[in-house]
Amino acid sequence: MADVLPTTGTTGTTGTTDATDLAAPPRDPARLLRLVLRVDSVSTAVMAVVLIAAAGPLGSATGMPVAFAVGSGIYQLGGAAALALIAGYPVIPPALARAVIALNAASAVACVVVAFGDVMPLTGFGVAFLLIGALVVTVYAALEYAALRRITAAA
Repeated sequence: MADVLPTTGTTGTTGTTDATDLAAPPRDPARLLRLVLRVDSVSTAVMAVVLIAAAGPLGSATGMPVAFAVGSGIYQLGGAAALALIAGYPVIPPALARAVIALNAASAVACVVVAFGDVMPLTGFGVAFLLIGALVVTVYAALEYAALRRITAAA
């Protein structure tokens, strides 16, 4: 009778509950992906606010035109909102997760192209700023890819 526990309320005619009724709810297989998407969303939103609010001083330090910084910030605000929305879905569609991974990878490539492509007159700090951005979004893409593989392998 080790698998039957007494209860204090009424649970039927016997007043007992199987131990399986008390088991924890099943773990969300997308838990890691949701976490990475949420962290990605928050850090993207923070970066967007910095790009928009400090576009002038940031432009002076990096060589980025103010319009480029503000435009990038607005784009990132939209991205942050999309990431938060996707993370909140009851079931994250794999196609959306793959789209996030692809966009992060494309953002990393774009940062490197802008840093080295003579697109704008960047300072040394501006090149470093963009390369760090490329590294950050590459890490997010890799974490999201690993989390998606975990989900698809479990299915």
